[in-house]
Amino acid sequence: MILRTFFLIIAFFSISVSSNAQETPLNLDGLETITKNTKNTKNTTDEEVTATGSGSVPPQQPVSAIPSSEMTPPETSPQKSQNSFWKLIIASGLIGYTIILLSLFAVALIIEYALTIRSKILMPPGLADEVVQLLSQGQWAASVQKCRTDMSPLAQILYAGMKEYEFGWEAIEKAVEETTAEQASRLYRKIEYLNVIGNITPMLGLLGTVVGMVSAFQQLAESEGYARAADLAGGIYLALVTTVEGLLVAIPCLALYSFFNNRIAALITETIFVAEQVLSPIKKSFARKNK
Repeated sequence: MILRTFFLIIAFFSISVSSNAQETPLNLDGLETITKNTKNTKNTTDEEVTATGSGSVPPQQPVSAIPSSEMTPPETSPQKSQNSFWKLIIASGLIGYTIILLSLFAVALIIEYALTIRSKILMPPGLADEVVQLLSQGQWAASVQKCRTDMSPLAQILYAGMKEYEFGWEAIEKAVEETTAEQASRLYRKIEYLNVIGNITPMLGLLGTVVGMVSAFQQLAESEGYARAADLAGGIYLALVTTVEGLLVAIPCLALYSFFNNRIAALITETIFVAEQVLSPIKKSFARKNK
């Protein structure tokens, strides 16, 4: 599911990049106007020179000013978002592309966690009531089979306890505790990928910062201290862009990692409580036997 979501996000991102990367056509209306004005001025000058050469001096006339509408520079159509967001991505280079790729993978993980780390997934509605009803009716084999076929954490915890019935309540309690710890560890390992991305992306941003500053100082060294600001701007630009990209990815990843971590802790606590409620009749039966 994670890979499918990841590829869908990459496809959407690629389509968005290609649609925004198309160049806008040049507006040549102003250029044509300037060309026409130049030709008219040249023709007027040629006529004056011809008249002067023939001996007749035309009366001086005031030069008519070019209309202000024609002198106004041609308006350029506004550029698309390519000049802002997409330029930043392109300027960040290979390190920036790696950060963007990790951010897309993080989005896929977040979507998958939001869909799977829920109370309905860990504790399917009606499962506990059905198992309690089967136990109250004395259908021990049916209740065990029900928990064995269900792959939810609650069902696996109940099944681990029911398997140890013949060894007494202490064995049941120990099996429940071990299975609960195993299920919790599996969920914590699952969200660890988000924590890794949140810690790696700032380091990649720092790497881009160092690479950009090295490039800027290299330009300064090659010019023997006489580098222009434009020569140094490229390296500094790369340094700042990669730093921003790394932080923009890391901050949401770490925040959501803490959110899912707390959600897992709350759901595991609730699962233990429900499991104890389901197995309480078994505990009471062992207590009556020991009297």
